Amino acid sequence: MRGPRRPLSVVAGWVRRQPPKVKAFLAVVAGMAALAFIRFIVHDHDNLFVAAEAAHALGISVLIYKLTKEKTCAGLSLKSQDLTALFLAVRLYCSFVMEYDIHTLLDTATLVTTLWVIYMIRFKLKSSYMEDKDNFAIHYVVLPCALLAVLIHPSTSHNIVNRICWAFCVYLEAVSVLPQLRLMQNTKIVEPFTAHYVFALGVARFLSCAHWVLQVLDTRGRLLTALGYGWWPSMVLLSEIVQTFILADFCYYYVKSLVGGQLVLRLPSGVV
Repeated sequence: MRGPRRPLSVVAGWVRRQPPKVKAFLAVVAGMAALAFIRFIVHDHDNLFVAAEAAHALGISVLIYKLTKEKTCAGLSLKSQDLTALFLAVRLYCSFVMEYDIHTLLDTATLVTTLWVIYMIRFKLKSSYMEDKDNFAIHYVVLPCALLAVLIHPSTSHNIVNRICWAFCVYLEAVSVLPQLRLMQNTKIVEPFTAHYVFALGVARFLSCAHWVLQVLDTRGRLLTALGYGWWPSMVLLSEIVQTFILADFCYYYVKSLVGGQLVLRLPSGVV
């Protein structure tokens, strides 16, 4: 006889059987519950942004370990790393000319390590790079982000070029993980270190999104007017939400695999 199923397995099975609209509704409810919990336990919501950057740094650390110890870049998307380096470089420029602070130092460290990862994939470990699987056309995201930045950008007193660059890095960051998700969808099987890295990105995106949403709630909407007028404040929030939802489905399967004791993550069709 089969033993009693664990409550988490029962719930996961029930969720898996639901239609897409129900899953989307449940995801929204879970996100709102998580935001309420974070608002209750974290008093200074500025710390969430630092935590998001720390989660990103942890993900990069996992990549460094994978590349140096296992001597392989299999499963990693060079195109995602290129997009990450691009938006970090633009954001670092904006940070230097617009608001130099602690985040400037954090972005500098993240950019340097990202460039190192790119160097390792492109030159040192090129033989293990899955170029045929890394087939996402990045111009499909770079060009629309650039056009959107020209059309919708901050209305602050800074130079127009700097404001467009600021908007561009916000939009590009929201979609920079798409090539990595495409590669994983092509391979269907994700080895542990790559899965840990992408999950860390998902956590970072959620914390960053939570930071902005809670800041808006704390200031009773005044933060939106501080960011400028027109469509820009809404686009900032939308970009954060888009980043979170892009990775939400992967994070669900990651946690499910972890709870089930599986070392290798297997993605069903249509996850990303």
